[in-house]
Amino acid sequence: MLDVFKEKFAAQGFTQPSPIQTAVEAPMLAGTSVLGLAPTGSGKTLAFTWPMLEMIRVGEGTQALILAPSQELAMQTTSVVREWAQLIDAKVLALTGGANVKRQMEKLKKHPEIIVGTPGRVTNLIGTGKLKLGHLQLMIVDEADELLTDETLDQIREILDATFAETLQLGFFSATETKILDELPRWFGQKVEKIDVRAIDQTQGEVRHRTMEVGNRHRVDLLKRISRVDHLRALVFFNKMQELQHVVVELRHQHVSFAALTSNQRQVDREKALRLFRQGKVELLLTTDLAARGLDVPELPAVINFQLPKDVTTYIHRSGRTGRMGAKGLVITMGDDHDIRDFKKMMKPTDYEVKPAYLAGYQIVDTKPAKVKPALAFDHPSSGTEAVGARHRVEGIGHPDTVRQEPVGTPVKPEIRPKKKKGHNKHSKKKGMRKKNRDRSNNQVDKS
Repeated sequence: MLDVFKEKFAAQGFTQPSPIQTAVEAPMLAGTSVLGLAPTGSGKTLAFTWPMLEMIRVGEGTQALILAPSQELAMQTTSVVREWAQLIDAKVLALTGGANVKRQMEKLKKHPEIIVGTPGRVTNLIGTGKLKLGHLQLMIVDEADELLTDETLDQIREILDATFAETLQLGFFSATETKILDELPRWFGQKVEKIDVRAIDQTQGEVRHRTMEVGNRHRVDLLKRISRVDHLRALVFFNKMQELQHVVVELRHQHVSFAALTSNQRQVDREKALRLFRQGKVELLLTTDLAARGLDVPELPAVINFQLPKDVTTYIHRSGRTGRMGAKGLVITMGDDHDIRDFKKMMKPTDYEVKPAYLAGYQIVDTKPAKVKPALAFDHPSSGTEAVGARHRVEGIGHPDTVRQEPVGTPVKPEIRPKKKKGHNKHSKKKGMRKKNRDRSNNQVDKS
């Protein structure tokens, strides 16, 4: 590590690099292509940033390209890399979809040493001749398990074809291992050294993995109540955009503090949603797996699975947003009894300890709250005491036995039924009219 990096590293309060940062440094500096596997939140971005910057020669054109699966992750990575690159006067440019392409083309004329981008925008600029990679020496594929699929895999190979280097150094980084990561030599034509530190990495803090059983009709109500838990901010995951949009309407109607982060938003709206959430101005950030992939929200207290993750890999990426760098975290998975059974079955082969959780007041607890019966009994009149027990209202959300208690000793008022109005019975009214008519007839007979 360069001396200026060591000084900054110490100034930020760190004592030693994380396992992945230590493991990939020497191979990358030696020019070896690597596959780095490490848990989410373990410092993978800095793991490839430090060696990359040591290899950069300032003023000699674009030498490094970092690819990310989403605009948010690309901008987040740009911010991290730029913070360290300025120590050696290297320029970093973000090329993402949704941003002003003309402004990006103007900045390309300054020949930045490092480019961070999404595959779609990078291939577009290569195709129009605005981006030239003749001096490229290193390409990093972040969140590789997500990027090396279908269309984006073809785009990455198209980017490689646009470079002039005979043996371009490659770096692939991921928190989970998929089949294609075992086939990298076949797809990219060179040997890739696998570096897996997941078993020895202890950077993640204590994370509680919990379930909350709730019917589909009450799921939004439960989310509303969770948003009121003390000191809780949560990233809320959805599988389908349609369901997310439905919940947005419901929460807005109920005046819940939240923001939404989706792939079809304008860039300015996405940036605003992230900013509000990171600043703690909203308690909930509703998103999908693609939009939130790789996002780093410092000291995020919780993650909520509004819809069940489709597989263990998805769960790992979602839960990795909390409990980063030693902090404590909480992951809540919602669902009805059938959903919870399927979820536990899916998680059984893993090391995660999944337990039920409950809402008690403004806290999420692991102990089932006691069921409170309504107060219907009174002490003997001679005792001078009022009602024993407590009145209560059953909430019925989060768990069927969850109740809200009112102060003990509150008297139960007897039920007072309203008095019926005289003559209200239609039959009595008709009977009275018949008697009146008979009297009138009798009077007429007497007169005659």
